[in-house]
Amino acid sequence: DSPLKAVQMLWVNLIMDTLASLALATEPPTEALLLRKPYGRNKPLISRTMMKNILGHAFYQLVVVF
Repeated sequence: DSPLKAVQMLWVNLIMDTLASLALATEPPTEALLLRKPYGRNKPLISRTMMKNILGHAFYQLVVVF
């Protein structure tokens, strides 16, 4: 038996996909991104610029919705 119902799984999927797409969409694509080394294991996943952009998008979406 699944611990989550179908509707709960859809909400989890929606939230996870939204946050991931916002995080990926906030960093501009450049050739340098393909050449840089991977981040270390202890480095944060979301940079300061990405966090500002994510919060800015979230605030904008809240303003538009309400």
